[in-house]
Amino acid sequence: MSDELSEDYGDLGERRNRRIRVIAWVTIVAMILVGGGSTVLSLLFG
Repeated sequence: MSDELSEDYGDLGERRNRRIRVIAWVTIVAMILVGGGSTVLSLLFG
Protein backbone atom coordinates (compact mmCIF):
# COMPACT_ATOMS: atom_id res chain seq x y z
CA MET A 1 0.00 0.00 0.00
CA SER A 2 2.81 2.42 0.79
CA ASP A 3 4.29 1.72 -2.65
CA GLU A 4 1.05 2.87 -4.25
CA LEU A 5 1.05 6.04 -2.16
CA SER A 6 4.68 6.84 -2.97
CA GLU A 7 3.92 6.45 -6.68
CA ASP A 8 0.89 8.72 -6.44
CA TYR A 9 2.50 11.38 -4.26
CA GLY A 10 6.15 11.12 -5.24
CA ASP A 11 6.20 14.53 -6.89
CA LEU A 12 4.56 16.24 -3.92
CA GLY A 13 7.39 15.30 -1.56
CA GLU A 14 9.95 16.84 -3.91
CA ARG A 15 7.92 20.04 -4.28
CA ARG A 16 7.43 20.20 -0.51
CA ASN A 17 11.17 19.87 0.14
CA ARG A 18 11.92 22.62 -2.39
CA ARG A 19 9.33 24.91 -0.78
CA ILE A 20 10.77 24.27 2.69
CA ARG A 21 14.28 25.07 1.44
CA VAL A 22 13.11 28.34 -0.18
CA ILE A 23 11.28 29.40 2.98
CA ALA A 24 14.33 28.59 5.10
CA TRP A 25 16.66 30.65 2.89
CA VAL A 26 14.24 33.60 2.79
CA THR A 27 14.01 33.50 6.58
CA ILE A 28 17.80 33.39 6.98
CA VAL A 29 18.32 36.29 4.56
CA ALA A 30 15.59 38.34 6.26
CA MET A 31 17.16 37.76 9.68
CA ILE A 32 20.58 38.81 8.37
CA LEU A 33 19.16 41.95 6.75
CA VAL A 34 17.14 42.94 9.80
CA GLY A 35 20.06 42.23 12.13
CA GLY A 36 22.46 44.19 9.92
CA GLY A 37 19.99 47.05 9.59
CA SER A 38 19.51 47.32 13.34
CA THR A 39 23.29 47.25 13.83
CA VAL A 40 23.77 50.11 11.36
CA LEU A 41 21.00 52.15 12.98
CA SER A 42 22.44 51.60 16.45
CA LEU A 43 25.88 52.70 15.21
CA LEU A 44 24.43 55.82 13.55
CA PHE A 45 22.18 56.89 16.42
CA GLY A 46 24.30 55.21 19.13
